[in-house]
Amino acid sequence: MSDAILPLRAAVQAALEADTGLIALIGPGRIHDEAPRGATGVYVVHGEVEARDWSTGTERGCEQDFGLTVWAGESGSARLALEAAARIATVLDEATPALVGHRLVNLRWRSSRLARDGATGLAFVALRFRAVTEAL
Repeated sequence: MSDAILPLRAAVQAALEADTGLIALIGPGRIHDEAPRGATGVYVVHGEVEARDWSTGTERGCEQDFGLTVWAGESGSARLALEAAARIATVLDEATPALVGHRLVNLRWRSSRLARDGATGLAFVALRFRAVTEAL
């Protein structure tokens, strides 16, 4: 059921890019699959995903724990990263975006953690979510 990872990631990306409140905070084009080189300001990067079988006797399912990281960037502040992270949690918690080839059973925010990268000193907020999907 790991084939549900990419459709969920695409749906999350679309939901975040469509949220005018988040885009007002971080600007357009600031949500990425991988950290862009030389990025400044606040931006969001998809993080780790762990997918597990969540099938029942009648349905094939997948449970995913996934992360998003809000980086403050060199010119960004921890406060702005926290504000963006709070908006992301609000947008995604209990959201029901459409997934290609799958049905989203639920999507829940699990945690947020503010920290600083040891190598660069940049502030970031690591968000964790749990999603359950069923194959169509």
